[in-house]
Amino acid sequence: MGAYARFQMLLKHTAFRLSVLYLVLFAACAAALVLYVTSISESQLQSRMRESVSQEVADLNQVYEDGGISALLSTLEKRSRQPGANLYVIAGPNGEMLAGNVGSLAPGVLDEQGWTSRPFLYNRFGETGRKNRHVAIANILVLDNGLRILVGRDLGEPENARLLVRQALMLALGIMAAGALLIWFMIGRNAMRRLDRTALAAQKIVAGDLSQRLPISGSGDEFDRLSDSLNVMLARMERLNEGLRQVSDNIAHDLKTPLTRLRNKAESALAGERSPEDYRASLEEIIGESDQLIRTFNALLMISRVEAGSAAAEMNEVDLTSVAREFLELYEPVAEDAGMRLEGRIADALTVRGNRELIAQAIANLIDNAIKYGENAENPLILLSACREGETIVIAIADHGIGIAEEKHAEVVKRFVRLDESRSKPGTGLGLSLALAVMELHGGRIEFGATDPADTAMKGLTVRMLFPA
Repeated sequence: MGAYARFQMLLKHTAFRLSVLYLVLFAACAAALVLYVTSISESQLQSRMRESVSQEVADLNQVYEDGGISALLSTLEKRSRQPGANLYVIAGPNGEMLAGNVGSLAPGVLDEQGWTSRPFLYNRFGETGRKNRHVAIANILVLDNGLRILVGRDLGEPENARLLVRQALMLALGIMAAGALLIWFMIGRNAMRRLDRTALAAQKIVAGDLSQRLPISGSGDEFDRLSDSLNVMLARMERLNEGLRQVSDNIAHDLKTPLTRLRNKAESALAGERSPEDYRASLEEIIGESDQLIRTFNALLMISRVEAGSAAAEMNEVDLTSVAREFLELYEPVAEDAGMRLEGRIADALTVRGNRELIAQAIANLIDNAIKYGENAENPLILLSACREGETIVIAIADHGIGIAEEKHAEVVKRFVRLDESRSKPGTGLGLSLALAVMELHGGRIEFGATDPADTAMKGLTVRMLFPA
């Protein structure tokens, strides 16, 4: 791959384009800064130089007024011998140079009075030719007798200072630019490596591996925050996809039996001559099996609806105290028919934001399970409690049956999962799955625990629904 092709590939990266843009802007700002600082420096030097020359002209004028021409000539003679960048010239009324420390001046300089309109050229003593010319500015004083006094300053010093300042600034900016390039290279490469890892993970996810997660460096920057949000989304997608796969497998296995049973009963009803009563009984059995299948599909649809979050738009303030008391009143006769007692310990003023229908369905499933699987001749009590624990509202259903082993708590919330102890009871294995989906929709969770941990024969089961207050 050629250099031009590699450069084209780099231009496709946003990070590279932004870096180039920042460097261009930095260079433009740096150049403007250099020009501004050197211009200010030169202006300040020239201003101070003009002030110095003006003060010296004023001093010489005072010497002339106090001591006359002889004192002025003596003072100029002394100052012209001193080393430095000052220029002193005494010229006659016709512009002829009489004394001073300047070899020659550009024509017309002494014709002006006051500050020269622009810098002029001059030669020092012993220097001739254009190559040895220097640049200066001057203030020209015309005396009463026509003599002209030129006091000037060579511009080589401010020019050297300006060049020195510019060179220093250019060197500093060059070092800063090199540092910026180095930092960009290091940080840019790190960012590109992170983006490459993210792109690689995304490719694997697109290929179907939903267990992949976007890399997180731990710095807490915007890349980490974005990756964390996307990882939460991926975990949700993986769980939904796994649930869909499990549903497909479970439907294929668990619904095959009732459908086969339904077909066998219909085939049996058609076999041979039977009385109307026999046909009625067979049809009633078929209707019962069909109702069970409809309930199973309704439960699956409800779980899918909850997990998809379509019920989130129906969230309102829900009075859990009222809901719990309604179920206590509703299921007391059902528990009595099963030879059990349903009691309640329900606190007042328990409210959450949620979907009343779904919460009620989850509580009904848990109470129904407690009545079906919580049989205990010695203690047939089922306790429905609702209370506040700090920032959490807890609804608990406790029975004293055989319970569920701790290592199976994670299994029983999966769809169509039925433990060996419960296969003789009617049900679909979807009640706890629905309750879990409802709690996750409401930002809560479900906990399982033993009701009587000390009772090794029958520990019972307590299911706790924990809602954020």
